[in-house]
Amino acid sequence: MQVDKVTLHDLSVFHSEEFQSVFHHINLTHTNGGREYLRHILAHPLDSVKAIEQTQQTIQFLSTIIHQYPVSPTNGTVLVMEKFYESPINNYPSDIGVVNAYIYKWLNLADYSLSKFTVEHALDFVQGMEKIAALISTETASVWLSQTAERIQQLLNKEIVQAMIQSNKKDLSTTTILKFAQFLKMRYRNATEELIDIHSKLDAYLSLAKAAKKFHFSYPELIETNEPCIEAEGLYHFLLEVPIPYHLTLNRDANFIFLTGANMAGKSTFIKAVGLAAYMAHIGMGVPATKMKLSRLDGILSNIQVSDNILKGESFFFNEVQRIKKTIERISDGKKWLILIDELFKGTNQEDAVKCSTVVIEGLRKLPNALFVLSTHLYEIGHNLKHHPNIQFRYFETAVQDDQLVFSYQLKEGISNDRLGYLILKREGVVGMLENL
Repeated sequence: MQVDKVTLHDLSVFHSEEFQSVFHHINLTHTNGGREYLRHILAHPLDSVKAIEQTQQTIQFLSTIIHQYPVSPTNGTVLVMEKFYESPINNYPSDIGVVNAYIYKWLNLADYSLSKFTVEHALDFVQGMEKIAALISTETASVWLSQTAERIQQLLNKEIVQAMIQSNKKDLSTTTILKFAQFLKMRYRNATEELIDIHSKLDAYLSLAKAAKKFHFSYPELIETNEPCIEAEGLYHFLLEVPIPYHLTLNRDANFIFLTGANMAGKSTFIKAVGLAAYMAHIGMGVPATKMKLSRLDGILSNIQVSDNILKGESFFFNEVQRIKKTIERISDGKKWLILIDELFKGTNQEDAVKCSTVVIEGLRKLPNALFVLSTHLYEIGHNLKHHPNIQFRYFETAVQDDQLVFSYQLKEGISNDRLGYLILKREGVVGMLENL
């Protein structure tokens, strides 16, 4: 799936402010490597239904063994192992016996202490990896998990590693410590690094399983079809404390949602919820909806948080136009796209905005290979578009009670007539402040 940095930022997949970042909220990893691999997963949506389904199977299986999954290897253990391979250590004796083991200890006390500390953690590491392999090597596990379990077992299938698995770190002799340390340093580095990499990947997928339970995600059905479609029931934005669910249908015959509503009524949240759910589905993870079915998409593009560029001398409106231009160029390839546009042409006057918006909408709606969700504050445009059967008109209603705004955040059919900017200005005390100047 194609997605650019602008879209990732618009959907807050990654965000400089952690609390607004999707990554931050679903990052329930325990290791540094797991965190970085989770970041990799979120930045690389999958390109086939088969890959998505296999990832779903992996995460769903892991969700069934969350409470059985061993605590070890911990992040501390992994860090100790990695530091050991980076540390210069005097050569161990070629033939480690009782006498030369003690001589080495006396002459190289710092190196021996590091070796002993590492070996104790190495025992936790291989013992933990053996437990993980046993836990995921079942008939109900995904293909990737079964292959991973088999690979872990292959890497542990060495005589000295099996001895380490059977050892108690409290009962290790000086000779045994040096033998294990020498083996780890001289003959097991590549295997250790591969096991750490496997452990990191498992940690990342386990995090997605935990997030699915924490946020009550469901697993969507993806289909391979020439026509784009999205059907969702109970869709919500999971970063909201009390989200309001939406129902959504987009397909070839009704591929365009024309969205209106007052400021703060919920338009932007809805657009982001749709885009984020579609994106998460292509990661292979659960989505914030009670039920969702969609075609595999070739890309998602958004136009939500456009800004000006003072250094380049580019205005807000110019950058809006450039973003729309690039969008049209990209989606004219006949592939399946989801396009998200929030408040089209905010950066120009009302008359120009109406004319520009109408031209853009009239053009975009003719592309049958793309699905569109577009919000606007230009309600009058909608009435001239009602004769197009593929455009759905939706709005968020706002009520006024005792000069106070009441937002239901319910998605309704039709076009909004709410014009509440002055009321918001008054409610926030700005009108009174100006009158008292």
